[in-house]
Amino acid sequence: MVSDPVASGLVASLARPGGNATGWSNILPETSGKLLELLREAVPRVSRIAVLGDPTNPGKVLEFKVLRDQVQTLGVTLQTVEVPTPAALDAALSAIGRTHPEALITLVDAVTFTQRQRIVEFAAKHRVPAIYQVREFTDAGGLMSYGLNWAGMFRRTAIYVDRILKGTKPADLPVEQPTLFELVINLKTAKALGLTIPQSLLGRADQVIE
Repeated sequence: MVSDPVASGLVASLARPGGNATGWSNILPETSGKLLELLREAVPRVSRIAVLGDPTNPGKVLEFKVLRDQVQTLGVTLQTVEVPTPAALDAALSAIGRTHPEALITLVDAVTFTQRQRIVEFAAKHRVPAIYQVREFTDAGGLMSYGLNWAGMFRRTAIYVDRILKGTKPADLPVEQPTLFELVINLKTAKALGLTIPQSLLGRADQVIE
């Protein structure tokens, strides 16, 4: 489960992995720019946005690049807040608290996903509108999320495990890419933040948590 298994050197190609590894690409770089667009639609006047993640993580490099390129056309500024380990989260959140950004984008990786409850609670406490890449953050009380459905991809992974255990070589199993993406909006959180989510955005949501 990586953003770009070819660029990461794990497989020769998506169609023919060629080695002893296969799985699926989460193609998060392709959707990360959408996070900024959706956030601006929900909070139109936002201009200073913090991005929480690990820019040294090879799987996140492309996502940070997409966001940096995107802000040039939208006229907003980004503050990169690094969180390479769970132990670094306190300092990262303190940095966000000191600079008072108008919104927050959290990129998902092993660290932020396992610490999602703390991140969501921080955003609520400091009244920072935030968007995330997977719905588990929104289910935990986050404002919005847009990205692939991880549960669906995990079910597909189980099928691959079954085929490999029955003798299929990983080299012969194409790396899958997600086809299901979802926008989830938590109206309870929006109300607590004093935000009115535009109907145009609510109408496109796959789920609205009320």
